[in-house]
Amino acid sequence: MKGQIKVAKRRVVMASLYLGTGPLEQELVDCLENTLEKSLQAKFPSDLKVSILLDFTRGSRGRKNSRTMLLPLLQRFPEQVRVSLFHTPNLRGLLRLLIPERFNETIGLQHIKVYLFDNNVILSGANLSDSYFTNRQDRYVFLQDCVEIADFFTELVDAVGDVSLQLQGDDTVQVVDGMVHPYKGDRTAYCKAANKRVMDVINSARTRQQMLHAQTFHSDSLLTQEDAAAAGDRRPSPDTWIYPLIQMKPFEIQIDEIVTETLLTEAERGAKVYLTTGYFNLTQAYMDLVLGTRAEYQILLASPEVNGFFGAKGVAGAIPAAYVHIERQFYSEVCSLGQQERVQLQEYWRRGWTFHAKGQFTGTWRPRLPS
Repeated sequence: MKGQIKVAKRRVVMASLYLGTGPLEQELVDCLENTLEKSLQAKFPSDLKVSILLDFTRGSRGRKNSRTMLLPLLQRFPEQVRVSLFHTPNLRGLLRLLIPERFNETIGLQHIKVYLFDNNVILSGANLSDSYFTNRQDRYVFLQDCVEIADFFTELVDAVGDVSLQLQGDDTVQVVDGMVHPYKGDRTAYCKAANKRVMDVINSARTRQQMLHAQTFHSDSLLTQEDAAAAGDRRPSPDTWIYPLIQMKPFEIQIDEIVTETLLTEAERGAKVYLTTGYFNLTQAYMDLVLGTRAEYQILLASPEVNGFFGAKGVAGAIPAAYVHIERQFYSEVCSLGQQERVQLQEYWRRGWTFHAKGQFTGTWRPRLPS
């Protein structure tokens, strides 16, 4: 990430649950500051913009927090740096006043994790915190020179940022002009406005992709590849499709949920489905799909010892045991149905590490017929 920040010329976009407060996180902030400083010293006016999206409740926890870490950047580079703090519309009124720190984060969070530098994108499950930089097993996909994905996530983070609170140089927050306040304003009006702002991004990206698809695969009336090459357009035909999925339930955006249910529903006999999660807590609908289809399932999850909450003080320390209880209930149901050969659970364990990876892979096995 530091290497990418150092060479960024146009944009750095980072969305995370929070930014930690340790020395490694400070190195990241210092790297941003140095790059912004160099951009100001360049011979030509700099176009470099830095946009950071975090969760309000998690980013405001404690006296030293994500906000205080980023204030120097806002104060030094107010025209180039934007810090947005998403506040769930579900935490409001007496509920907001009465629920203490840490527990208020259970009401709703900003959970996008994407780190973008010009046209290079890291899609991750990791937050900007020292444990993820040192001894936590997680997922990281690095897409280089992928302008379509970079543009999409820039627009998405901008959209979520627009419906979030804006951090100011004096550590106060403000709403974007004309936007409904997330917890002081009317909830229905806020969610409707947020839905429109985010869906505009999704629909715009869909339109662009439909046009690109038509040009690439249905171009009878357009230039052939040979003609395009002769005209100077030597870009290869796309051979990989990436579908970013969005889930924002308070705004009635459930694309990820719909696609996941579709993949699980259509997994037939002979298909293998691999699921991995740091916290095993399948919804009842997902459990029913796993138990009701004929595909083989291999589920990888954190053992109690590598759960991020293992050994924590207070109520949080009981979380790993709660997930073990859910896991045992599920596996008991698997065994009662005689499906333990088809549905297998494995626990990740590595001394001194924690496990936070999440993902799904579906593959279909087809027997080869004799020639």
